[in-house]
Amino acid sequence: MLEAGILPGDVVLVERGREAHNGDIVIACVDGAWTMKYFFKDAEGVRLEAANRNYATIRPNHKLAVEGVVSSVIRKLR
Repeated sequence: MLEAGILPGDVVLVERGREAHNGDIVIACVDGAWTMKYFFKDAEGVRLEAANRNYATIRPNHKLAVEGVVSSVIRKLR
C-alpha cells in the first residue's frame, strides 16, 4: 500500500465492526485469502482495489468478509 502512504514496518489501527464506505481502506478475507485494499461498492457489487495500479481489481467469487476499516497508520522512526 505504498501509494496509500502505508510503508513496510508501519502499524495500522483497524476498527472492527465499522461499516466500510467507498474509498475506505479495509482488511478483508476474500474467498479465503486476506488482503488490505480500498473498498468500493457499485452496481455490480463490491470491488477491492489496490493502491498499486500494477495489481488487478478484486471482485469476490464466493465469499467476502470485511473484518475492519483502517483508521490510522503509525510510522515507527527508523
